Amino acid sequence: MKTGMVIADAGPVFSLAIIDKLNLLEQLFNGIAIPEAVWQEITLDKTTLWYSQIELFFQSKVHPIAGFNELMFTMDKGESESVLLYKELNADYLLVDDNKARKIAENLGVNCIGTLGLLVAAKQKKLITELKPLFETFLKNKRYYSPDLLNEILIKQGEVSL
Repeated sequence: MKTGMVIADAGPVFSLAIIDKLNLLEQLFNGIAIPEAVWQEITLDKTTLWYSQIELFFQSKVHPIAGFNELMFTMDKGESESVLLYKELNADYLLVDDNKARKIAENLGVNCIGTLGLLVAAKQKKLITELKPLFETFLKNKRYYSPDLLNEILIKQGEVSL
């Protein structure tokens, strides 16, 4: 069963693209949007292996923010526009991995989920069968997740640690 709308920040977009799981966003949520700053960030390097996948998936999901970005002074432009777009579109979730941005967003009443939480939810809904190969791909591609955290999640999900 799908739930609400999600606004995605750039970090999780790259992580999901690296493991070829952008489709989970459509399987888990009724709506997906990104602000223009995130679009600029995720389409900046046209030479990456996953550029075409990202561009095709998100090109129709870009929304401008209406108001002034007063959060730009406390977090990066993509993260701050994501929080503002969350508020403007009355979204249900903000998909963000950066700890500082997540804390600020949660202090503003934003309901956050990270890439790892999204993958656990997908496994629980049987949209994916195993987390370990995905986590190994993250580490191989220098995605910044703590191996201790990844192992903790794997063990809680009944899988063998890394």
